[in-house]
Amino acid sequence: MLGFQFVKFEPTDYVLQFRGGKTVREGVGLSFFYFTPTNSLVKIPVGSIDVPFIFEEVTSDFQEVTIQGQITYRVADPKKLSQLMNFTLTSNGRAYTTDDPKKLPQRLVNHTQVLTRGRLKATPLKEVLSSSDALVESLRQGLQNAPVVSSLGIEVLGLSILAIKPNPETARALEAEAREQILRQSDEAIYARRNAAVEQERSIKENELSTEIAVEVKKRQIKETQMEAEKSVQQKKREIREAEMATQISLEQKKKELVGLASANAREEADVKAYGISAVMKAIAESDPKVILALASTKMEPSQLISLAFKELAENSSKIGQLNVTPDLLNQLLAKPQSE
Repeated sequence: MLGFQFVKFEPTDYVLQFRGGKTVREGVGLSFFYFTPTNSLVKIPVGSIDVPFIFEEVTSDFQEVTIQGQITYRVADPKKLSQLMNFTLTSNGRAYTTDDPKKLPQRLVNHTQVLTRGRLKATPLKEVLSSSDALVESLRQGLQNAPVVSSLGIEVLGLSILAIKPNPETARALEAEAREQILRQSDEAIYARRNAAVEQERSIKENELSTEIAVEVKKRQIKETQMEAEKSVQQKKREIREAEMATQISLEQKKKELVGLASANAREEADVKAYGISAVMKAIAESDPKVILALASTKMEPSQLISLAFKELAENSSKIGQLNVTPDLLNQLLAKPQSE
């Protein structure tokens, strides 16, 4: 009405009001009346903005890849951006007068593509596909340190790559290669498992053989110990037998000495007796037999005397004509032996 307009902005909108080439009002989330013929409004969004991108590039080994991702940024210095790009609103405050607000995200995407191209020219396809995190980190630092970005007063909050895809033919070739690699790894795993099983079996056999060897060694040690013990016992027995034999020899020597002494004593005693008998016999030989007979008959029994008389009679039988022996005499001679 009459050129006056009321506007109300969101808390994420930074507003600058110009009149006569000078800033009369600025801030976030303002609401006010202004006179449209003499005032200009500039609205710059300061909230975070997500910008998707997708483009194709070529790797160092001349393979085409499609990069798909997203940039998150915010306007950190609205006044600096307002001096480089036109964010002026129309008189009703509902639209922009130029296409600059739409060009800002494209500038970021273009710069991201330039950085991506420079990185991919030095990287082969397989490394690009397997190292997306390194690519993301490189692009993020490149955007944050880029003069064209900092000069616009923009702060890059984040960058993410959602997909890196080669062309279909290359993808199929890589899939085939990966499939062969997986199959090869599977075969190697099978071989490794078999080798591990064989190695384990060999280890078990070696352990069994080692155990048997250890058992045999122990048996040999036990046998040797038993033999040593038996040898020691035999040695002790031999020593005991030698001691017994030595004792027996000593006893036999003692016996021999004793027998020798006994023999010597007996010989001397026999010599003495023989000398005595020889002396007696000599004395008897030199004596009259009748005297000796008389001496012997002194202590004889009557029967012995009668026997001696009969002996003399027998010796002189040639001189005797007739000898009469009465029964009484015979009875007397025979009676005593029967009573005894």
